[in-house]
Amino acid sequence: MPPVDVDLAACRNWFHRNRERSRAWFDLLTPEAYRAQPIALRHPVVFYEGHVAAFNVNTLVKRGFERPGVDADLEVLFERGIDPSEVGGPRADGQAEWPSRSRVLEFAAATDRAVERALADDTLLRDDHPILRGGLGLFTILEHEAMHHETLLYMFHRLPTAATSTIVGVGGSPPTPTMVEVAAGRVTLGVDPDRVPFAWDNELHSMTADVPAFAIDVYDVTNRDFLAFIEDGGYADASLWSPDNWAWREREGIEYPTFWARRDGRWFWRGLFDEMPLPPAWPVYVSHAEAEAFARWKSLRLPTEAEYHRVAFGSPDGRERAMPWGEAPPSARHGNFDLQHWDPVPVGSSPAGASAWGVHDLVGNGWEWTSTVFAPFPGFEPTASYPQYSADFFDGGHYVMKGASPATAAAIVRRSWRNWFRPRYPYPYATFRCVRG
Repeated sequence: MPPVDVDLAACRNWFHRNRERSRAWFDLLTPEAYRAQPIALRHPVVFYEGHVAAFNVNTLVKRGFERPGVDADLEVLFERGIDPSEVGGPRADGQAEWPSRSRVLEFAAATDRAVERALADDTLLRDDHPILRGGLGLFTILEHEAMHHETLLYMFHRLPTAATSTIVGVGGSPPTPTMVEVAAGRVTLGVDPDRVPFAWDNELHSMTADVPAFAIDVYDVTNRDFLAFIEDGGYADASLWSPDNWAWREREGIEYPTFWARRDGRWFWRGLFDEMPLPPAWPVYVSHAEAEAFARWKSLRLPTEAEYHRVAFGSPDGRERAMPWGEAPPSARHGNFDLQHWDPVPVGSSPAGASAWGVHDLVGNGWEWTSTVFAPFPGFEPTASYPQYSADFFDGGHYVMKGASPATAAAIVRRSWRNWFRPRYPYPYATFRCVRG
């Protein structure tokens, strides 16, 4: 198959949209919030506005075109974020050690100008350079910034909310939990590089796997479903938790999901901008550890990555689809992604996005936890434009997530996409469903 063409005009427009969105989101913050550290295992918020700008110039301009950067000190300071870990992580640096926002904005403007010059260069896609070949460096900075828009919202979600909402009964009643039988079949994981304009190294190369028959939840586990687990003492029953997960729950005093709050005997959902009465029909957002405990409580388990692929992209006739709904590109009618909403919507709200098996919300409304440990596919090679992107996390301590959340850009919604987090990191927009097999 010939190489996939790169639409440079579309890529340049994407770059401009990314930069505009990044600036708009940081503009939402007060000066205090801008320098806050809402998640202890992450840098203060200020770091991330500088990080995306530094990544763009470091990747495309300095390592791609081999040209000078714009500010060597800031390009090092903002070079890389740190994956959340059980211990350690970023230092809680004093605020005085971080640049003022005015300096960060000057730096970002300078990096934008340098990237703009690169985007207009006739050698942007030159074949004799490993980072520029086929637009590798270009797609790397575009998808990296789109991903950071979502991780920024994780952090903003932990900042103090502006108000408590008076909304009552958000989302109505959830559907009755039900499962569907999925016949045994073969799935394709990953993708070959000549079939897409770009894929991250952990998506390469394609491989097939045989999946035995199983049954899976038609809908993600809802807040109402998870409340039953809490009321039955799920957070107090050590038998439902692995030893490490139980030790984490005890050490941190965790008694309910991070996105929930409890006051005066009532449950609330902690939204991005305010709190509201807990919406029973929304998917529950929890860590892998909590999802695993719930599944054990139900005498079920979490799906594997291959099972997710079978129910999301397979069909009873044995053929595979590009997306759960078929071959059409992702759009608003197919699911809750691309920031149509700041928060989830009731499960099953996008019937046009259901899979061939009638399973809903496999893409959108929340990432889907799997039981598969994040690991490379056969033939893995670190990507030249960002060699540490995946390889640093093949440590047996991260789990694959599939699908998309409300904050996932439509431009990065694809079948081969793999997300991953540690099992006890509770902040991502991640839900789950259970499997019997």
